[in-house]
Parts: sequence; C-alpha cells; structure tokens
Amino acid sequence: MYVSEDCGAVYVREKGELRYVNADRNDAPQHRLFSRDFSFQLCIDTLPSSSHTKRRDHFIFTYNKEGSLRYTVKSLFDISLQFIADHVEHVDSLVGFPEQMADKLFSAAEERHKFTEPHTAPRALQVFCEAYGELVLRSLCLRNRNLLISERLEEIRQFQGLESLDLYGCRLGENHEVFKYITSEALASLVKLFIGANCLSDAGLQRLTAPVRVMKKGLENLQLLDLSENPITEKGLGYLTCFKTLQKLDISGTSVTVNLSLKGFFRKHMKMVLSEAPLKEFSHSDCKTEGWAEQVINQWEITASEVPKKDYKPRTNALSFYGREKFVRESLNSWSGTSDTTKKDKVVAIHFYKVDLCDTSSTADQNTLSSTAAAAAVQKGKKRRLSTEGEQSSAPLSKRQSLSALSAEDIDLLNSY
Repeated sequence: MYVSEDCGAVYVREKGELRYVNADRNDAPQHRLFSRDFSFQLCIDTLPSSSHTKRRDHFIFTYNKEGSLRYTVKSLFDISLQFIADHVEHVDSLVGFPEQMADKLFSAAEERHKFTEPHTAPRALQVFCEAYGELVLRSLCLRNRNLLISERLEEIRQFQGLESLDLYGCRLGENHEVFKYITSEALASLVKLFIGANCLSDAGLQRLTAPVRVMKKGLENLQLLDLSENPITEKGLGYLTCFKTLQKLDISGTSVTVNLSLKGFFRKHMKMVLSEAPLKEFSHSDCKTEGWAEQVINQWEITASEVPKKDYKPRTNALSFYGREKFVRESLNSWSGTSDTTKKDKVVAIHFYKVDLCDTSSTADQNTLSSTAAAAAVQKGKKRRLSTEGEQSSAPLSKRQSLSALSAEDIDLLNSY
C-alpha cells in the first residue's frame, strides 16, 4: 500500500498484530491520552465548606486505643432522620408517623434550631402539633413573661391540645391577641387556666366567655379558673355560669365583696361554696411546662435574653445627678415576680369549689339535725325557765347568773337556727 507524506500515520493489522507501515519503527508517533503537563485534583477539595460539613455528618469519628482517628458510616436511618430534620419545615404532614420516631425527629430538629429561627419555627411546630397535639406540649407556664408572649405569639398559637395554661401576671389587657387563641378550637381541651393579674374587667370576661355562651365552643371543658387581681365585679361573675364543668375558682383581689348574696349566687347557679382554707391548686407550685417542646420554651427565653442592650450610661448619670437612682430601682423591682408573689400573699384568698351531690345531701341532713336539736334546746329551756321561776327569785344572785348564762356553743346553735 502506498503511503504519501501528506497522510498521517497508517497502521495495518497482519496476522493479528497491529503494525505501523512507515519505514522507520522508531519514528512512530507516541500518542498520549493527556499532555505531559496535565494535573488533576480531588473533587472533595473544590466543594464549598458548608457542603463539606454536611458530608461529615454522615460519619462517626472515634479514636482507637493507639490514639489513631477512625470513622464509621452512620446507618441509613440516622442519615434519613438528619435529612428530614434539616428540611422539616417543608414536610406536608406527619399524621400516622410512629410516635417513637417522631420524638427522635423532634429532638434532631431542635438540635438544628428549627424551632428558634423565626422563618422556620411556626411551620415546624405546626407539623408536629397537628399530628401529636398534647405530646408536643400538654402544659405551658408563661407566668410573668409578657415579653416572651409578644415575641413568640405566632409560635405559641401552633400548640394544640394544651391541658394547662398559666398566664398569671402578664398584664396583657383585654384586647390582646392571645385571648383569641385561648377561645379557639385549638384549646378546646384546656382544663386549667390561670389569667390572674391581667387587667381584665367585666367586658373582657364577657368576650372571653362569649364562644361558650353563644356557640357552645371554646373553654367548655374548663375545670379550674384563676381570675385573681383583676378589676372584676359581681356583674362579671354572671358570665361564669356557662362553665358547667368548672370545679374551682379564684377571685381573690378583685372588686367582689364576700357576703350572703355572693355565696347564695354561687350555691344556686354554680353549686359552689366558699372554701375556708386556700386551695393549693392556686399556689402555682404545680404549674410547669411539660412535653417535647419544654426545652424549646427555654431556648426562647435564652434567645430573648441575648438581645443586645442599649447603653443607658448617660441616663444613669442624669438620674444619679438628680438623686432619682434609688427611686427608679425601687419602681423597677416593684414589677418583678418576687414583688408580685409578695403582693399575692397579702391578698385575702377567695376560693370557691363545687360541692358533690353526696356532700350536699349530707350537709342538708346535718343542717336538719342541727335545727331539730336547736328547737329541742329552746323548748327545754322554756320548760326549765317555767319550772325554776320561783326558785330563781329566792336563789342568790351568783346562782341565778350561772343558770341564765349560755355557753358559746349554745349561742352558735341558736344563731344557726
């Protein structure tokens, strides 16, 4: 075969071997896949730092006895759990997902601060609350935390299935948006409600009970209610008759005066009587936050406390100059939780509780027996006066005084009759 100089290299296969047809074998061109100055780098070195960090989450790094670093790959379950926790705000629903797995998923999302970041917290909480309700949070204590309520109101609205809610001392007023959440269907399971020291008047109490009175929705399952230290009068107490399941009520420190008409109103319309001793349920000793989101509430408080404070040094100097520093300190301390507790201890406790039917019947029997005994005692006293009338005239003065004097028990018995 003729090969011209213009043509490139020509190869021929003869007897199964490839041969270059040019005359000189040494002149055969040396073809390379890459050029001599070619170099390459691993792709992992060119990845962003954030992606590199996420890839390391798939491994568990440990040290052996010799001190050498070793790593093992995480299970597919753990890797999947981390991925879902990183994107939990995009999950449509967790209804039907096992509770044990959901608990681990909630903890993983909490570690990634999904419930503290404002742009992911409401949706992330909504996904869990819609599926698990009271398991996420069954009791919420926000006593004296009005700032936290205002900052995290959108997140608090996501909690469903609460059984106990403590908002004592928050001074929210009558038109705060949190009361719309309290009267919504999301808190139909609420059993205990503490809204003392919130500046609620009769009008605010009317709006609070309106869903129950009109639509039979809202706080229809309420059993314990704290209305202490609110400017409520006897007129506002009439709205409480819609709570058919109410067992205990605290109206200490209000504008209500305890008298016979008030006791008769509670006994007739709500089957409740005045408690002689303060009820321990209103001491706030048992109220606490319980549920999966207990640590989330603590993180909200830490985040709120980390807000950078302004420099009030010039104002402090001015107050010191005018001699008002001590006055300002006392006024600020007067709004603290300790002062509220001291003030509540000084208030006379006015607690009502519902009486059972068996207790009512036994009390009525005791009253009947006491009235019969009182009548018998009066009749016996009359007979004794008639029989001893002649003797008393001749008896000494000291003896007559001892016969005519009545003991304290007899006087109480006659007064009850």
